[in-house]
Amino acid sequence: MSACLNHRDARSNRLLVALPDEDYQRLLPNLEFLRLAHGEILHNSGDQMAYLYFPTTSIVSLLYTTSNGETAEMGIVGRCGVVGIALFMGGITTPAQAVAQVAGSAFRIKAKRLQEEFARGGALQHLLLRYTQSLITQISQIAVCNRFHTFDRRLCRWLLFSHDCLMTDEMLLTQENISQLLGVRREAVTVAAGRLQDAGLISYVRGHIHVLDRKRLETSSCECYKVVTDEYERLITL
Repeated sequence: MSACLNHRDARSNRLLVALPDEDYQRLLPNLEFLRLAHGEILHNSGDQMAYLYFPTTSIVSLLYTTSNGETAEMGIVGRCGVVGIALFMGGITTPAQAVAQVAGSAFRIKAKRLQEEFARGGALQHLLLRYTQSLITQISQIAVCNRFHTFDRRLCRWLLFSHDCLMTDEMLLTQENISQLLGVRREAVTVAAGRLQDAGLISYVRGHIHVLDRKRLETSSCECYKVVTDEYERLITL
């Protein structure tokens, strides 16, 4: 998968490209292009959110931090989604923190403008509600995955999600980043990534991950990847 995305084209985001042209054209003047830096915080837990974000070439992690400072990833949002669903689901805050884990581009829109468009009903409202259902599926499946599946399979699942978000075979992700996101020790990432590299599925050098064999990565993953992606495709293409 080596297709390149036009980072300045809002329709590189799959939700925006799924909108009928009339709905998209109403949103377009309100979409602001920006670049997200690695580690940039879009909102903290409990913040009143001012914007929704449509990533194109960036990846945003939805993180939960425990009272003793431990962090784990609840969900991942890339070019297939939007960050800030609480703003059209009736709330203005969320217990999750949103952090750019892979630097890249995104478009943002002011919360009030998106809420106004959502209140019109129609295609945008239906699309965002279906996306929300798919995100709930992802978060639920990740919880199941973390409980029942080996870390090697979980790592494959996570790499596949990231690969789908970026549409490129190369990713900049350190072992420290991955260990924090997946809630494991760094040594576990070293061992699992080493096994994937020895098997010829990836190469991993100094934070540079290169996907070498996508199909074998899929067969090495647990069923969670397919459950989540199948549900997303079903809902978004309705």
